[in-house]
Amino acid sequence: MQQKMNENPAAGLLPYTKLPTIFLLLFLSLNLFAPNQVLAQKMVTDYSQSWYSASTILRFSDHWGMVGDVHLRLDDFMANNYFYLVIAGATYYISGKYPVVAGLAHLWQAPPNGSKTWGNENRIYEQWSGTQKEGIVTILNRIRFEQRWKDQIVNDQVVGNKVLTYRLRYLASFEARPFKNPKIPGLVVSDEAFVQFGESIVYNTFDQNRVFFGLKQSLTKKLSFDIGYLNILQQKSSGNSYTASHLFRLFFYYNADLRRQTDVK
Repeated sequence: MQQKMNENPAAGLLPYTKLPTIFLLLFLSLNLFAPNQVLAQKMVTDYSQSWYSASTILRFSDHWGMVGDVHLRLDDFMANNYFYLVIAGATYYISGKYPVVAGLAHLWQAPPNGSKTWGNENRIYEQWSGTQKEGIVTILNRIRFEQRWKDQIVNDQVVGNKVLTYRLRYLASFEARPFKNPKIPGLVVSDEAFVQFGESIVYNTFDQNRVFFGLKQSLTKKLSFDIGYLNILQQKSSGNSYTASHLFRLFFYYNADLRRQTDVK
């Protein structure tokens, strides 16, 4: 028996290609149901919001490209400003296939009711993403690491230097297309978990969790959009209270491969 085991040391192990799928399904199920237990014991404030975005991916060569996003998030569904966000980055494709991104971002945070001072946040970020196909389901993995410099606002005024924190984000997105007809939208379920670190982070290392349910539709070969419901559970700095934001989300995506056809491998 020992001799047979040594002849095939990998016997009984799951194929490597199946491990990401199993891990992502477990991750998603835990994040969908765990918040219910948390909210049962914590104080939660609910918000109704909407979020709109336009994202662009351009590829210039086998190894180089760029990305850019513009985001608008509104409070009280569509009544008030919440934030504006712009993102830009350079993309390098490892082996011509696996994109890594390094970029910059700036966020303008609207003041709460009764205040007038907008908060500014500068970011540097690094990102890796990859996709795999399992039958009719396309799975996207994305890991993003952010360095964030945020204004300190006290008594409706910016004071002192910007506060530096670090945030790690992991996104798992599942797009199912049960029909071959491109005019029929696909189903999308995604979950993104955030943890953060820094001297100012004491009670809320868990920052937030975002769960999205919606539809994705292609308009052309380069342009598509998704639309649906986004739930954001975010822990406050005190550690014992949360905000639960219920959002209508509409994101547009423009993906263009600008390589000459003869250069595409």
